[in-house]
Amino acid sequence: MPIDVEIVSPEKRLLSRAVEMVVMPGSEGDLAAMQDHAPTIVLLRGGVVSLYDTQNVTGPADERFFVAGGFAEITGSRCTILADSATPVAELSRAEGETRLRDAETAYDDADKSDVPALEPLLERIQSARAQIETAEAN
Repeated sequence: MPIDVEIVSPEKRLLSRAVEMVVMPGSEGDLAAMQDHAPTIVLLRGGVVSLYDTQNVTGPADERFFVAGGFAEITGSRCTILADSATPVAELSRAEGETRLRDAETAYDDADKSDVPALEPLLERIQSARAQIETAEAN
């Protein structure tokens, strides 16, 4: 049985369709959602969301999106991904990732290191930019 998946960024809804499985980059590790999944809300790190249309989920994903972070809400029949930004992997730019990384590293270097809570989002931006570069290189 399929699960309905929706990927939404602040700019637009990128995808809304049924798939057999969606694998997403959770902050604690990759997470797969399928029909009858327990209700969960997940914080996403920068990485690739992979969609599988068939029950043969050991092969390559049918569609892939890079997300720069965000949240996912999973229920037994639906997975809604609210991404900070989302881009089809085929359109991903290494140059844009390098620019994001430079900007994030500059912001971290300029930050007050004694304000530990303020450093966490900066480190997440660095991780996300590095993941974008790695993903762009692999494609």
